[in-house]
Amino acid sequence: MNADTPGGIPFPDIPEDAMAATPTQEETTTAYRQRIRGFLGNQDPLQVLGRTADLLGEIVRNHGRARMQVRPIEGKWTPCEVLGHLCDCEWVYGYRARLILCEEHPAILGMDQDLWVAGQRYNEREPIELAEEFHYLRKHNLRLWRGLSPEELARMGQHSERGPESLGLVRTMLAGHDLLHLDQMQRLLMAIV
Repeated sequence: MNADTPGGIPFPDIPEDAMAATPTQEETTTAYRQRIRGFLGNQDPLQVLGRTADLLGEIVRNHGRARMQVRPIEGKWTPCEVLGHLCDCEWVYGYRARLILCEEHPAILGMDQDLWVAGQRYNEREPIELAEEFHYLRKHNLRLWRGLSPEELARMGQHSERGPESLGLVRTMLAGHDLLHLDQMQRLLMAIV
């Protein structure tokens, strides 16, 4: 029993880590957005979005299929799976952007990215085909992103996990997300012996 409690009332011994406060959904969302924005820094989101496809193509050409499909860290994605995830995000974020643009305060569903990556067996796919898929999806979505007015960027949707998100925030987060996963892919490739 621990007698060092408020009012001297003894409580059972509880490990300190068990008493740590569980972050609220708002705190988790804020931390996630800050982390993603940290990758973007002061870079222009449109410029980042505009160069990601070329960078992914270069990575795939420089490392080849066998290397892209190695899992250097058990339980983590392979570089090829990261690339597949980025393709999924182009589909998902393109759809979300169009929902927010065309509907009034639409509901935006979250996704379980690990289930999507596993379910589509991205590590069995040709990395060059995934890079090409990403290229075409990004080209299509960039036309939308580049054409949005300030008023359109202010339009809002309601994300099922993160709450209200404007098109401008979605664009910023997508650019930071690109940089996070480009960094992840490079670190995974460096870990392959």
